[in-house]
Amino acid sequence: MTEKTVLNATHRALGARMVDFGGWDMPINYGSQIEEHHAVRRDAGMFDVSHMTVVDLHGARAREFLRHLLANNIDKLKVHGKALYTCMLNERGGVIDDLIVYFLGEEHFRLVVNAATRAKDLAWIENQAAAFGVQVKERPDFAMIAVQGPQARAKVLGLLHDVDRPRIEKLGKFAAAAAQGPHGMPLFVARTGYTGEDGFEIMLPVEHAVALWEALHAAGVKPAGLGARDTLRLEAGMNLYGQDMDEAVTPWEANLGWTVSLDDGRDFIGRAALEQQKAAGVPRVMIGVVLDDKGVLRHGQKVLAANGEGEILSGSFAPTLDKAIAFARVPAGDTGALRVDIRGREVPVRQVKYPFVRDGKPCDGI
Repeated sequence: MTEKTVLNATHRALGARMVDFGGWDMPINYGSQIEEHHAVRRDAGMFDVSHMTVVDLHGARAREFLRHLLANNIDKLKVHGKALYTCMLNERGGVIDDLIVYFLGEEHFRLVVNAATRAKDLAWIENQAAAFGVQVKERPDFAMIAVQGPQARAKVLGLLHDVDRPRIEKLGKFAAAAAQGPHGMPLFVARTGYTGEDGFEIMLPVEHAVALWEALHAAGVKPAGLGARDTLRLEAGMNLYGQDMDEAVTPWEANLGWTVSLDDGRDFIGRAALEQQKAAGVPRVMIGVVLDDKGVLRHGQKVLAANGEGEILSGSFAPTLDKAIAFARVPAGDTGALRVDIRGREVPVRQVKYPFVRDGKPCDGI
């Protein structure tokens, strides 16, 4: 059975084209994916991300548990509402999932994990939590709406209760706080996102989701589907689980070394394997590539390098750049001139540092 978010009928009323996404019936676009992409880069767009899995952890040893579970160090979270991006690894150092964790109290942390990995994530977390006496509680009672773009914060702030507005306006990046929305609805507002633009990801009780979506729409926020979300996050240099990393890929091989804390005295799951791979030399690296000629870069295409073969991971036409871009995983070392096999034709591509786009504009060298 395909699952539906509480906003499903709202998407259909707006004329959305719906697709199956990890077992969920989700909008890919509402007409023009390119227009939705540009709306987020230039003004404000909103995404239904209620398919994401919210998990609350409770217990006296919750912090100790997360020190063991996650590759990034949870001890970086000292202030209420602060958030951390991290990977959850298996014993081989492979990525089970990437996630965001929020600090809501010494005995209360909140995780947001990917929709397609929900079942295996919950099983893994519950299995590991048992030894620490930590309660794992999924929160299907929450919906989630992401509002992104240069005008996103201003448009959300305009809908908040007067008492909450100054506090939420001062909210730093990767931090969250409670606030009241239209008609006093309770919101959990996080200054996070998956587009490279500023904005908020808002969790709220499912019964208020349609009213908030409609209020945002009335405030001039353009509905955007998963298609635009994908091109936006790729331009912003953000990994997608399942395409850019999985359980056979370590953070070193996914350009996520910055999310790994090899701090003294903390033995997290997968640490030994990561240290071993680092000492031996990481065999594969993830790079950014740009196709300056016509053509589209797609997941699974073969990349030909001087030192061996690699493959395209996430690849797409980038509306902000008007050309094709991609992540590729290639053998470590001197790759020389790179080519991609596009339907039997070897096409030259240029290796670049990513993100490809920042603050709505192409980054240097793109």
